[in-house]
Amino acid sequence: MMFVELCALLTRPLEPFLRGVTLDGLDHLRSVMAIHGRALIATAHLGNWELLSAAHRLTGYPLSVVVRPLDAPWLDGLAERLRHKTGVELIDKRHALRPVLEALRRGRLVGILLDQNASRREGVFVPFFGRPASTSRSVALLALRTGTPVVPIFIHREGAWRHRVMIHPPLLPLDANDVDRAVVELTARCTEVIEAAIRESPEQWLWVHNRWRTRPPEAP
Repeated sequence: MMFVELCALLTRPLEPFLRGVTLDGLDHLRSVMAIHGRALIATAHLGNWELLSAAHRLTGYPLSVVVRPLDAPWLDGLAERLRHKTGVELIDKRHALRPVLEALRRGRLVGILLDQNASRREGVFVPFFGRPASTSRSVALLALRTGTPVVPIFIHREGAWRHRVMIHPPLLPLDANDVDRAVVELTARCTEVIEAAIRESPEQWLWVHNRWRTRPPEAP
């Protein structure tokens, strides 16, 4: 169904699709933007996550998304065409730090997908469905460095062409002398919210990805 929707999104106007999207919790995002003027968005490959990018139009706030170019050039071209159609600004994951900081400085939302395996160099191990999972520390580091709240947002399919966007209360970076510990704690909090969202609609999660591929040093 997601494949059908993405094909339609590529070939038809965007507005009819947005009429099928309901927003819950918009006040959480408005409060963060009113106080801080920017926000980090933590989300997952849940529901039609490409349509979630388009749904930023319903919030009234500009969105930048950190993406990894797809391995197949033709497929990456289609994805980029679709994402530009939704009006988002794309930031290449391989050189993301400066563009992300600049986007936050300009008062944008910056979205990062946080539910896939990270290398040992990029990640920290936090619990995810009862197993330690190497998770990117990028969101936590950015939140701590800039004082920007993390707002978890997910999209769930409710039926044919019907979707609900759930905007959760912000996760504020903790004041801590031990930065490494603060990064692990905030990453664990983000992952806990992601797990709860997946439990609501487990069949809508991109579970074919080997989420636990990177193992802790002491694990077999």
